[in-house]
Amino acid sequence: MSSSLPQLPATLDVRKLERLAFLSDVHLHAGDMPTYQAWADYLEHVQADAMFILGDLFEVWVGDDVLSGTEAEFEHRCLQQIKRLSRRMPVYWVAGNRDFLLGPTACSTAGMQALNDPCVLHTANGDWLISHGDALCLADTDYQAFRRMVRSPGWQTQFLATPLHERKQAALEMRAQSQARQSVLTDWADVDTPAAVQWLNQHQATALVHGHTHRPAEHLLAPSLRRYVLSDWSATDKPPRLESFVWQRGRGFERSPLPTTTHH
Repeated sequence: MSSSLPQLPATLDVRKLERLAFLSDVHLHAGDMPTYQAWADYLEHVQADAMFILGDLFEVWVGDDVLSGTEAEFEHRCLQQIKRLSRRMPVYWVAGNRDFLLGPTACSTAGMQALNDPCVLHTANGDWLISHGDALCLADTDYQAFRRMVRSPGWQTQFLATPLHERKQAALEMRAQSQARQSVLTDWADVDTPAAVQWLNQHQATALVHGHTHRPAEHLLAPSLRRYVLSDWSATDKPPRLESFVWQRGRGFERSPLPTTTHH
């Protein structure tokens, strides 16, 4: 969690709500306007009582002062899309590994409520955990060491004190290193099942909903424990990866691809 967002809620009571929508890993950036447009169209039409954004909404976020720059038109446009949605339903956000420096100014601009990772949802169908998911990918020890470093208040304070243009350049370099590393990996680290079960038991929850791994699926961890993985988003891939993931009282979780006719 970002040091600029202390004391984030670790529980949320949504037992009165009938329909909950979830998304993650949209990786918004100005170089991929088709995905931005598909996401914006989705927000305009989604029917739910609350929206949960489980991290990596943006491809990169180097601090809220990016919003005061002269080249922040795209970021402002994205936050205003969420603001419009927040007038119809509450919008909740959990930090991802790309946008963990998204802070209170951005959340306020977007009308989002930041939540702790993990956060317990008290729902009409029992207690669930929501998370970005990266903290559970224990086999990727290099990433876990990096995560501990960049989530520390000391590192964040030092990083945010550097000039904005230097932070942007550092983010580009880290992104390039990450892409180069991923290109040679034959097997991505997935969520560690014993750790996920431990999390669920610790919080007396029956379901874990997360993103990060880009492996949309439903996993049965134990007779009464399930793990639901959200899809990442890309309108330009063949076929597109654009997905609605909604829980509705009486019907459970429903996963469906968004119609491609709205992606142009």
